[in-house]
Amino acid sequence: MLLVIDVGNTNIKMGVYNGSKMIQSWRISVKVERTSDEFGATMSTLFAGKNITFGDIDGVIMSSVCPSVNYTIEHACEYYIGIKPIAVGMGIKTGLDVKYTNPHEVGADRIVNSVAAYKLYGGPCIVVDFGTATTFNLISAKGEFLGGCIAPGIKSAMESLVNNTARLTNVELVRPESIVGKTTEANLQAGIIYGFTGLVKYIIAKLRSDSGLEDAKVVATGGLSQLVQSGGEKILDIVDRSLTLKGLKILYDANAANMPQHPKRHQSADHQHRHENNAN
Repeated sequence: MLLVIDVGNTNIKMGVYNGSKMIQSWRISVKVERTSDEFGATMSTLFAGKNITFGDIDGVIMSSVCPSVNYTIEHACEYYIGIKPIAVGMGIKTGLDVKYTNPHEVGADRIVNSVAAYKLYGGPCIVVDFGTATTFNLISAKGEFLGGCIAPGIKSAMESLVNNTARLTNVELVRPESIVGKTTEANLQAGIIYGFTGLVKYIIAKLRSDSGLEDAKVVATGGLSQLVQSGGEKILDIVDRSLTLKGLKILYDANAANMPQHPKRHQSADHQHRHENNAN
């Protein structure tokens, strides 16, 4: 089985593949103070709920935009599973030709999503990820990562507005029936959701017109994508909430054979060795 891990700014998404099928996925919060043992215990609990053991895992790949937790997760995987994760970054084959001034500046999540969208749905395409930030990536028909843009995330914008005003409070992010709000809550919902719908529509149109890729399909991911899509207009051609995890599987299959192989450690002996060290 393959464990895929995507570390975002707010959440960690994990999935387990058995062959080509993802049999389960989970989402947990990013906590910088979480130790490798706590992360290992969390994985163990989640796995047990689906009758998966650490011994079932024979490969791990990870992408991250949160460097402060990378060591914790890598160490937990090495200690509890016995495997060092393949990290999405320099040296990994993506199949994309990154036309960025400095290709190393592109976030791992943007590369993973672009790989998945291009491989699964073809190009040209615009990949939109509705996360802590809203990212737009433009991919040509030849698999070139042409660039894109980054806007605030929907929740991030709401939190910024609430935190910087005296009388506004957080509201549930649901699309109101009308943009003409009759309550402060409805006004906030209308401004955030209709505002972001307009932002997404304009950026998509501008990316298409400026690049000449007028037929670029829009592939979206992220839990808040339905807020933009639910207004009756088909702004997003494809919504795939598992896009990142699928991209990690594609990258693992393309790179595992060429990565240094570390033999899987025997967990019981390693646990015993650690307990002995702790006792001394």
